[in-house]
Amino acid sequence: MEKGANISGKAGQPVLAAADGEIVYSGSGLLGYGKLIIIKHNATYLSAYAHNHEIFKSEGNRVKSGEMIATMGTLTDGLPILHFEIRKNGKVVDPMGYLPKK
Repeated sequence: MEKGANISGKAGQPVLAAADGEIVYSGSGLLGYGKLIIIKHNATYLSAYAHNHEIFKSEGNRVKSGEMIATMGTLTDGLPILHFEIRKNGKVVDPMGYLPKK
């Protein structure tokens, strides 16, 4: 699996879109990512949300920042986790520099 951020939480909690965009992948066909959603935000940026329990959006759907797209799932060991990636021009970058500060 590529670099990114593993975000802990509770199984079943909402997974929200990081920014407006279009769902370009929604499924479980990529080995190591479980149920995965990929959002294309513009010509430069994509965000990926892996290990979901339930997915609520399909390919081609437009989403808004903060919109619920899935629920958090677990790894094979039962640990609830969201693996989150941001890709800039196809390369994984540290997502923490792109997320809002609390």
